Amino acid sequence: MIRKAAAFLAAFWTAPAVGAVECSDVAYEGSRYTICEVDAAREQLQLFLRDGDGQIYGHFSTLETAVAEDGKSLIFATNAGMYHRDRSPVGLYTDESGEEMRLVTNAGPGNFGLLPNGVFCIREGRADVIETLAFKAAAPDCTYATQSGPMLVIGGELHPRFLPDSDSFYIRNGVGTSADGSRAVFAISRNAVTFHKFGSLFRDYLDLPQALYFDGNISRLHAPQLGRSDAGFMMGPIVGVVEDTPAGE
Repeated sequence: MIRKAAAFLAAFWTAPAVGAVECSDVAYEGSRYTICEVDAAREQLQLFLRDGDGQIYGHFSTLETAVAEDGKSLIFATNAGMYHRDRSPVGLYTDESGEEMRLVTNAGPGNFGLLPNGVFCIREGRADVIETLAFKAAAPDCTYATQSGPMLVIGGELHPRFLPDSDSFYIRNGVGTSADGSRAVFAISRNAVTFHKFGSLFRDYLDLPQALYFDGNISRLHAPQLGRSDAGFMMGPIVGVVEDTPAGE
């Protein structure tokens, strides 16, 4: 019953307007979040890492300038997966320039290696979070793909390593997707939360069967409709939505 009620509330405030990304500040179970929902069947959702000269974008402001030169506007963006000190991706990364890093299937240190981890895959008309081994088996043809970890929600269940009484609290961000791939919902916490709390947001409040963690304290959001564009250290992969800028603007 709780999940059905949460699904109704989510449907009420997250229904995106045609040609837009809908962002809202919400509260759930004592924590605060910013949620941005993208209609993956309509929007120009894509990944960004390097410019045409191979230089890392690193900042929302740099990316804004670059897309503006192509006659587009950056209407939403967030960091999208873990990276090394040189900002290169830790796991699979594919964009319009091709595959920069291969799929990593083995366990390892840190949150990325807390298996199961997963891949955020953007294809024509849809976006999906797919657990890494399932991704390897299915080999979907993604236009854009970024691997991160751990998975937050897998087939409607929280990651098995998440503990309700964990004392590991951080700012966190991630993405969840619907079964049909039409909804891609990005969330960033506005206060420190545990993995269990963050995963529960996607599963129980947003009613999404699959969700993937992007990162922790470095997490940042570009949401102009909320008057927000976070600055800080350079980022690695960025996911964003662009729109064609109307003539004359």
